[in-house]
Parts: sequence; C-alpha cells; structure tokens
Amino acid sequence: MKWISTVSKKRLRIVMYGFILFVIAAIVRLFIVQIIQHDKLTELAKENWDREIPFASERGEIVDRNGEVIVTNKLAPTLYFMPAQNDNIEQAAKQIASVLKVDEKKLYEKMNSKSYLVKLAPEAKNITYEQAVELQGLKIDGLYTGVDYVRHYPYGNLLSRFIGFTGYDTQGLAGIEYQYDKYLTSKDAAIRLFTDAKGNTLPHVDDEWREGHQGATVQLTIDLEVQQVVERELSQAMKKYNAEQALAIAMNPNTGEILALASYPTYDPSNFEKVKPEIYNRNLPVWMTFEPGSTFKIITLAAAIEEGKVDIEKENFYDKGYTIVEDSRLRCWKREGHGQQTFLQVVENSCNPGFIELGQRVGPDKLLQYIKNFGFGEPTGSNIAGEASGILFSKEAFGPVEHATTSFGQGIAVTPIQQVQAVSAAINGGKLYKPYVVSKIVDSETGKIILENQPELKRTVISEQTSEKVRYALESVVANGSGRNAYRDGLRIGGKTGTAQKVENGRYKVGDYIVSFIGFAPSNNPQVVVYVAIDSPKSSVVFGSTIAAPIVGQIIEDIAPIIGLEVNREGQLEKQYRWGDPMTERVPNLVGMKVDEIMKLQYPFHIEMHGTGKVVKSQLPEPDNIIEVDGTIHLYLGD
Repeated sequence: MKWISTVSKKRLRIVMYGFILFVIAAIVRLFIVQIIQHDKLTELAKENWDREIPFASERGEIVDRNGEVIVTNKLAPTLYFMPAQNDNIEQAAKQIASVLKVDEKKLYEKMNSKSYLVKLAPEAKNITYEQAVELQGLKIDGLYTGVDYVRHYPYGNLLSRFIGFTGYDTQGLAGIEYQYDKYLTSKDAAIRLFTDAKGNTLPHVDDEWREGHQGATVQLTIDLEVQQVVERELSQAMKKYNAEQALAIAMNPNTGEILALASYPTYDPSNFEKVKPEIYNRNLPVWMTFEPGSTFKIITLAAAIEEGKVDIEKENFYDKGYTIVEDSRLRCWKREGHGQQTFLQVVENSCNPGFIELGQRVGPDKLLQYIKNFGFGEPTGSNIAGEASGILFSKEAFGPVEHATTSFGQGIAVTPIQQVQAVSAAINGGKLYKPYVVSKIVDSETGKIILENQPELKRTVISEQTSEKVRYALESVVANGSGRNAYRDGLRIGGKTGTAQKVENGRYKVGDYIVSFIGFAPSNNPQVVVYVAIDSPKSSVVFGSTIAAPIVGQIIEDIAPIIGLEVNREGQLEKQYRWGDPMTERVPNLVGMKVDEIMKLQYPFHIEMHGTGKVVKSQLPEPDNIIEVDGTIHLYLGD
C-alpha cells in the first residue's frame, strides 16, 4: 500500500479550501441576490414585463384672487388595446366604432397591430364618461380605459386671451397655460400590467399602481367679478360701435395687482383652432403699442407741477387754436382755440397748445427723463407673455417739434399697461409699482407655497404734494371738463380722455382713431385705476370723451361694491351744468315728514306714494342722490 505523498496532501487541501470558498461565495451571492437586491432586481424584471395604462393626474387649476376656479379639468377617458389578448379584433373594432361613431376600418387597422399596447388615438382619446361606461359594459378582451382629462372653462370665453389654452396632450401652448406650464403640468399615474413577450398576462405577478402628482395651482390677482363687469362693457362697446378691437385693464394703484385684463374680440379656448392666431397670440393690454394721445398729458402735468413750473389755478394761458414750433403749426383739437383759461382749465379742456407750453417749461431733457422715470420705453416687468416695450424718441432725435408733440401724447408709442403703471404712480403719491398678475403658485397636494409675488416698488417719481395736485386736476376733468361722461355721484372719479389718430406706414389714417379713457376712484384715496381703449369705433362723434369715458365710469360704478368703494360726497367736486345736460337736483330727505306736509311743497319731481299711513318711513332714491328734475321719488308710508 502506497501512502499519499505530502505534496498531494497539500494539493487536496488547496482544492478543498477552494471548494469551500466557492460554496461560501455562492451562498453570499445568493443572499445578496435573493435578499439584499431582491426589490431592485424584481423591479428591473418588471420593467421588461410591464405594460402601463396611463391614468392622467390632473393639471393644475387656475384660480382668481379669492380662490374661484377659472380653469379646471374635466374627466375624458382614453382607450388602450392589447391585440394579443383578443381573438376577434375585427368584432372588437366594430363594437367600439359603433359606440364612438368613428370609422370602423381605420380603427381596426390601428387595433390589428403587432404592438404590445395600442393607444386608440385620436379616435378614442378624450371620450365622454358615458361612452367609457358603455364600452366597459361590453367587456371587450384586451380593451382598457385610461383616465385622462381635458381643460374645462366654467366661465367660457372669460379671460381667454390672457389665460391661453393647452394642446393635444394638455401641454400649455399660449398665455398663462404656456408661461406657467412647468408648474401646472402633472406627473401621470398608471396601472402596470405584467405580461410575457406575446402580451399574455403573467399569472404569478399581480398588477400594480404607480402614483402620480397633480399640477400646482396658479392663483391670479384677477378678481372674477371685476373681470366679468369689464368684459361685459367691452362686449357691449364692440357691438355698439362696430369696433375692430377693444381692451381694458383694472389695477390697484397702491400695489400693482391687476384686477382685470381684457381683450376683444375673444374666443373659446376649447376650440382655439377656429380663430386666427393673431387673436389668441396677442394679449392686447401688454402687446399693443399706439400713440396714447391725451391720456399721456398726465405725465407732462405731473412733471411741470413737480418741477415748480406752473400753478394750475393761478396762472393763465391763452389758446388761439395752435402753436408754431420751428415752422410747424401744431393745432388744438378745438380749431378756434379755447381762448383765455387757467392751466387747470387747460387740463380740463385737454388743450394741446397749453400742454406744449407746460412741456417747454419743463425742458426737453427733464421731460424725457420724467417719461422714462414713469416707466415708458421699457417693459413694466409684469411677467405677462408678449409684453412690448413701446417706442420713445432718442435723446438725439428729441428736437423742438418732437418735444412739443410728446408733451400732448403724439409721436411716441406706448402700451396700455405702461400707461396704467405710470398714471397709478401719478395719483398714488408718486410710487411706481410693478404690475403683476400672478399672486402665488401652490402645491395642490400639500398646500405648500412654491412661488409668491408681493407688491414691488420700483422707485418714487414725484412727491405726495404733486400727486395730490394731479388728483385734484383730474377729478376736475371729470366734473367740469372732457371726462364729464365718466362722472358718478359720490364716487369721486378722476381721469383723462385720449383720442389718438392711427398710424399706418408712417402716415396718419384719416378718420381712424383709438379712443381711450383712464380713470381712478376715489380721487382723495385712489383704490382702482381703470383704462379702456376702443380701436376704430364707428360713430358720428369719435372722441375718448364720448365713447371711452362713459364705459370707464360705468365699470367703476359697478365694481365699487366688489372692491369696497363706498359712496362718499365729502369734498366731491360737483358736476357743472352744460347746455344739453339733463337738469338735475339733489334728492331731498322726506323721511319722517307727513303726507299732507309734502303735498304743500312744490317739488319739480314726480312723487309716488306706496302703502298706507300718514308718515314717510323710507324713500327711493335715498337723500342726496342726484335725480333729474322730471324724475320720480318713491315714498313708502307707515303710521
């Protein structure tokens, strides 16, 4: 018998140790794979097996300042089909086509595919809830219903040119929908179906649900009630004057918060394909540039007062109907001129030669600097898509004639939002605030604020004392001057008219105007500024005073209770009577008087008594309201 050599023993020992190490390594590897990496590897395997049926999460809502929903979502399911799970695709296509009223042949061609999962779009994308329920009742093998949504607009066309719209896959394509798309976009959920390579369901793996995330809520500074009033008035103006287009802005002058923003004509954002791109791509209050006309005179007035160049109540100016500047005859709108007048009357009458005089007193360099300080010549920073910067004369091109015409708002081009920003500063104490329209963006699931805007003061442009004088002058314009059609008793409206001739190819178009009015209330403590412009109105008398001023007056009257403006006649300038105005009187206080006492008084009003009794318990209109002399006072009697 031979003994194993020592060398062989060593070799056997090495082999044995190696085998033991191999076994240990295999056990460790199995432990890692089966225990430690189980979830990861299982998920990787599932990714090879799964077929997802999308369940769209809701795109973020757009709401107004009070949380009222402007844009939301409506359930609109989409169908998906797995060809491998159906033995009679032709019959399935026939059943689906009959419910959806679509082409059966095209649907069959799409369903009879070698793909694992077919999205039946566009034929079965965004179908109605009722259609989805009916199809589910047919129990068609391989047919799955994915949750999907379309945008829903509870207020129809309201705010459409500002809000914009979404496209085929709910991606923002215009307006706020486009600008804030990254916040509004959701992350879709899905049902994960696990199948083999042929699309057959795997029996040993349960279906799963993948969580999604809703889009964030965008809260605007817009007040829906104010917006509705503004759009109602613009709609009526478009019809009444057969205008080409119209626009309006309402803003809080003390914060820069935009309360309403409107452009006409408008459109249905659910069917944006039916209108021309220039309608949905142009948000007129920030996009449109044009000569401001007389509304711009507010800036010249503010500059002249701030520089101490005029005492509007004590100094006089004689208007002969024109002014000669470097051989150019610059006319007043009133051909024969206004004659002798105070500078307050220059403002009331919107006298061009008078404003040329104010501009010359300020000087070209100073006036140009004030214009820029008031925010003209650059975007306001409102962060509204498509905002233009306007056009000003360069310092080198700002000669005597350009200086003169700029003083009364001609020869330059500005945007409506620039005018609102500037006039707000002129009447709020001199503070130039950046306009803004998005209040905040909120995570719709957690309530966490993602982004928040606050009032932003850019700079102070004039003093409080100057601003007070400007407010007084502009209230006088409405009480006694060209803005009289905006007058509303007890609301103390101030403002300025504008009538600008349109320019085409460097020439003024005969008989084609943009008429405007910018008003604010109350004049002693402004809480709202409203600007309205009507483009190419068809009327026998085309002036901002006759067309735009009454619209702004009506808007301010109707939104006063919405924004908390109360009737207050203290310090109010009374509207002066002019030939053609209806004769009016203040309503007397008849409450508490006896019927026989009232009958002895000789009032010019019609008096109607209601109820029984001998004493007046209440009356309409209330005391101190203005009533036409042939109007009716209703008295309600009691004992």
